[in-house]
Amino acid sequence: MTLSLLTIAYWCVLVACVLPYLAAWIAKAGSFGPRDNLHPREWASKQSGWRARANSAQANSFEGLPFFIGAVIIAHQLGAAQARLDMLAVAYVVLRTIYLALYIRGIGSARSAVWALAFLVNIAILFLAR
Repeated sequence: MTLSLLTIAYWCVLVACVLPYLAAWIAKAGSFGPRDNLHPREWASKQSGWRARANSAQANSFEGLPFFIGAVIIAHQLGAAQARLDMLAVAYVVLRTIYLALYIRGIGSARSAVWALAFLVNIAILFLAR
């Protein structure tokens, strides 16, 4: 496969797949040591505050991935307008990035609103085909 064959929407899938790992890195930064790697889930269960929220954001990001990936693939297979698909995929990634920031900062109501918008973008991608 050549990189030139990847659409912006496909690149957005890659970025969306990296977001959970970013949240995990944020949760662990400066606190997670080599000994913690023996039982990382035990370490995570003992966290509180922004570290716990970052870990929860990681889990939610993984949970949202299948729908996004599936919607992008289905839209491509059904011949969706590429410019619209790319725009919506970028919107999804931007919203999910904002979602992570709001989650980590503990801004619950705005976080939920952004989650809902990203979910609606996924639905729009799914039904984008001609």
